[in-house]
Amino acid sequence: MKLLVSHESPIQLFHESLNYNDYQYCLVHLMEENEEYRDWFLTVNKRFDADVLLDNSIFELGESFDPEKYAHWLTKIDPNYYIVPDVLEDSEGTMEQWRNWTDVFEPVDNTSLKIGVVQGKTWQELVECYRFMSDRADYIAISFDYSYYKYTGSGHDKLELWCSGRQRFIQDLIHRGYWNWSKPHHLLGCSLAKEFSYYVDKNITNIRSCDTSNPVVAALRGLRYNGDLGLRSKPSTMLCDLIKADVDEDTLDNVLYNTKMFKQILGRYEEKEKVYSCESAEDSFQ
Repeated sequence: MKLLVSHESPIQLFHESLNYNDYQYCLVHLMEENEEYRDWFLTVNKRFDADVLLDNSIFELGESFDPEKYAHWLTKIDPNYYIVPDVLEDSEGTMEQWRNWTDVFEPVDNTSLKIGVVQGKTWQELVECYRFMSDRADYIAISFDYSYYKYTGSGHDKLELWCSGRQRFIQDLIHRGYWNWSKPHHLLGCSLAKEFSYYVDKNITNIRSCDTSNPVVAALRGLRYNGDLGLRSKPSTMLCDLIKADVDEDTLDNVLYNTKMFKQILGRYEEKEKVYSCESAEDSFQ
C-alpha cells in the first residue's frame, strides 16, 4: 500500500516541493490573489509532468469558492483531480451543491476526476452523504475535523479526538458494510500526523491519498518532528497565510526532515529521492 501525500508549501519552496510531494495541491482562491502562485499551477503539470489536485478552498474561506469562477480555473488548470463544491458539515447542502455543480457549472469538456466530500454532523447524515458520493464521485474524500469526532474519538484534547475520530469513522464504515472498496479515498488534512499509520497497518488499500501542510507549517514555526511520531501539538496557522514566507537554510532542513518523517509514518522508508533539474529553494540561498 502506497498512500500518496501532498504538503502545501510556500511559494519559495514550490520547486523543492516537487521532490517531497507526490502531487501538487492547489487552493483555488490563491489563483486570484498571487501571480506567482497562479503561474506555477497553470504550468506545473506540463513543465514537470506533476499531477495536480484542485481544492475549492472551503477550509480556508469557510465556504466553497464561487462555482462559476471555480469552473473557470478548472478549465485553465486542467487538474488530474478536483474537489466538487461542498458545504461544511451539511450533508443536504453538500448533496445539493453536487447536483448544482454537475447540472449547471461543470465544464462539459473537462475530464478531471471528481472528488466528492462527505459532510454531516451525525452518523446518519455522514452515511447518507457517503453513500451519495459513493454512487457518483470518482474519488471520495473524508475530512479530519468533523464535530462528530468529538463524541466518537478518544483522547484528552481536540487533536486526539479528531485523530482517533476519523480512524473510528472509517472503521465503522467498513464494519457496517458501507465502505466502497471499489472507489479510491482521499483524506483531507490532519490533526496529528501519527493518524495515518493506522490505515497502513490496517491495510485499507483504497485510501490512496492525503493532503496536509502539517510538516511544512511546523517547520516554518521552528518545530521539528519527533522522528516518525510527528508532533503532539499542531500550529494553528493555515499555510495559505504563509504562502509568501521566507525560508532560510535551517527552516528548509526542518521541512525536508519533517516531510521525510511523514513518509515514514505512511510506511514509506526506503524510497529513492526525486530530483528535478530546476531551481530549488536552496538555489535562492546562494
